[in-house]
Amino acid sequence: MNLTPVAFVLPLVFACNVALAQQLKSDLPYVENGHERHVLDIYTPEESTDKKLPVMFWIHGGGWQVGDKSDVALKPKALTERGFIFVSTNYRLLPEASMAELVGDVATSLGWVYKNISLYGGDPQRIFVGGHSAGAQLAALLCTDDRYLKKEGVSFSVLKGCIPVDGDTYDIPKIIMTAEHRQTLYGGKMFSFGHRQKFGNNPEKHVDFSAVTHVAKGKNIPPFLLLYFPGNPNTRVQAKRLESVLRAAQVPTRAYGKGDSNHSRLNNDLGKPDDPATQEFYKFLDPLVGSTQ
Repeated sequence: MNLTPVAFVLPLVFACNVALAQQLKSDLPYVENGHERHVLDIYTPEESTDKKLPVMFWIHGGGWQVGDKSDVALKPKALTERGFIFVSTNYRLLPEASMAELVGDVATSLGWVYKNISLYGGDPQRIFVGGHSAGAQLAALLCTDDRYLKKEGVSFSVLKGCIPVDGDTYDIPKIIMTAEHRQTLYGGKMFSFGHRQKFGNNPEKHVDFSAVTHVAKGKNIPPFLLLYFPGNPNTRVQAKRLESVLRAAQVPTRAYGKGDSNHSRLNNDLGKPDDPATQEFYKFLDPLVGSTQ
């Protein structure tokens, strides 16, 4: 596998009309001779440093059926300017892959990052995991169910924080029950999210793919920041549900709801200096970054 692709500068132009730049290494394969979606992008600060930088590993959303690693909005710019390496990964999607294969892809990608990120200036001992929507469910699951990362030779000890953004599937049986109850009350398909089908038509799988199932004391689960849009009752209830389970297991956790937003804007606005969720994001990250230098 080629671990030294040609790097180029990615120009980014924002509303302030100031052109900024960062280094992007694009479409790096994390599985040798794998699927076309077994690739990731690595964003690094434009100015190099001798220090190994903390890593943000990001998982895109899209209902496990669509989406792409390029769906990162302002986050690479904001975090590389803050001294991070930013990694965004693709993974196979439903229905081509099963949910178990999909989760396994993300774990394999993170395992590749752990083994190789030092070649790109990152610190493999300081990895943060985040994701939006479906990616929030995947991030929360990887950071609570240690079986996936153990298979890749990664310990929870290297995970310094988890930031799921507006997920509604941390407790899958609960969201299925809620959606199907609404469908019974109101009829039609508008309240049917298809989660029963997406996670396998087997109640045991619904439980197993739920982050709340795997939370326990003494597992070295990293601290959590759960960002959500309070105008959506599903993501609000699910964030509070996971927050309560994590706190009961003595895992440092904060759930923050940002009003005057929506499911997409909450994610896309992360990185704006005047954004309240961004300020919570930085307040969470800064004390946890530490240093191994």
